[in-house]
Amino acid sequence: MKLSDRFIVLSYLISSTSSIIWLAFVLLLGFTAQIRASADSFNALSGTHGGRNNSTDPVISEEKADLTLRDAVNLALLRNPELAAFAKEMRALEGATLQAGLLKNPELSASVKNIGNVQKLRDEVNAPESIAQEVTQQVTTIQIGQLIELGGKRAARVSAAQLGEELAAMDYESRRIEIIVSVANLFTDVLAGQERFKLAEETRQLAQNVVDTVVYRVQSGKVPPIEETRAKVSLSTAHIEYEQAQRDLISARKRLALMWDSDAPQFDKALGVLEVSIVPPDFQMLQERVLDNPMALRTMKSIEHRKALLEVEQTRRIPNLTVNAGVVNYAVLGGNTAIASVTIPLPLFDRNQGNLKEAHQRVSKAEDEQSVMELRLKTELAQSYEAMTAVWNEINILRDEVLPGAKSAFSVMRKGYELGKFGLLELTDAQRVLFQNQLLYVRALANYQRLINDIERLIAAPIESVKLKHETNLRQLERKRK
Repeated sequence: MKLSDRFIVLSYLISSTSSIIWLAFVLLLGFTAQIRASADSFNALSGTHGGRNNSTDPVISEEKADLTLRDAVNLALLRNPELAAFAKEMRALEGATLQAGLLKNPELSASVKNIGNVQKLRDEVNAPESIAQEVTQQVTTIQIGQLIELGGKRAARVSAAQLGEELAAMDYESRRIEIIVSVANLFTDVLAGQERFKLAEETRQLAQNVVDTVVYRVQSGKVPPIEETRAKVSLSTAHIEYEQAQRDLISARKRLALMWDSDAPQFDKALGVLEVSIVPPDFQMLQERVLDNPMALRTMKSIEHRKALLEVEQTRRIPNLTVNAGVVNYAVLGGNTAIASVTIPLPLFDRNQGNLKEAHQRVSKAEDEQSVMELRLKTELAQSYEAMTAVWNEINILRDEVLPGAKSAFSVMRKGYELGKFGLLELTDAQRVLFQNQLLYVRALANYQRLINDIERLIAAPIESVKLKHETNLRQLERKRK
């Protein structure tokens, strides 16, 4: 073949291949534009339904003299690493929802047969040499394929993914409430530790005053020296209780500071009052609110999620459709031919039976878990309410009967000892009884506050709101009757 003929053949091959590639590029642009439009519309839909405010909260510092319960809760919510992990899980599931709504990418394929056989026909078309040349000529095929999901698979995936986001939000809310309750309990421990430390300091001072009184009476010759030894033993015991109360307070402060990932507490003292005037509300009102707990709501949402996953498996029984379109170029004959094909699997053996059975059982399991969770919450509420009622009665008895009597007895014993009417044993016994009952009162107040926190965790609301709602309902009923 001459050089000029080779140049002509090469030019023809380049022009034919360029036209084929240009046609495939136009088809690819069309599919890409369709996919981008679908993705943009899905993003807009997700933004209207699942948008969140990502504004950052102001930073709260604990480096100040006093710490309130609100400050402690805000610090824990902002700096607790476990809660941050839940928030990141929620953002990760937003990406899963986005991915579930995307269309499948088109596939571009190209094939060349009999590479290099591009010579023009020398004889007539029907000549034997021409026929042989046509059979062995270079054939270039370029086609693009798109998978089309049938049966609502994409919509089912998006629905299941959105329910997964809602489940993650409920997990976040449940953990947030648990952290708030944990902070409230630890804050109560700090308040109780401060009260116990204060009582221990007062008791130590009382013991020191008793020692001074006994020393004076010993020096006056009114009592034997052995009473001075007994009084100093009581003072040493008061010192031990003082140091123990101090260690317990330091430990409680550290445990509270660890809730916001602080190695050492920076606050001076916790501000708050252990004594509360919240009377235990009616049990029926609390039981009505227990189903508003995020854990109970999560089990209900979990059933919806499992049903959505079941729908996803049901849509997978319907086979998908693959559409292919392209062009075939014949190098020798110099022509292009458009081709198209449709591919669909035949569901003869695999009709997704196993996954459907699993999904049905998962739905049934979620329903059982809902019943278990409701029973568990009601049981915990009943136990906490019974303990709350018992501690409330204990507080009333200690406040109204025991403590006034113990204080009066110690005051009388102290004055009587100074006048020589009572002995040291009676005085130290009255002092011990007063201190023990004061400790019992502080512990009862702390236990009552912890039980209030636990009930608020179960109803996911302040306990005062139960009474307010009940009073509002009663007023509405009275107005309707009038």
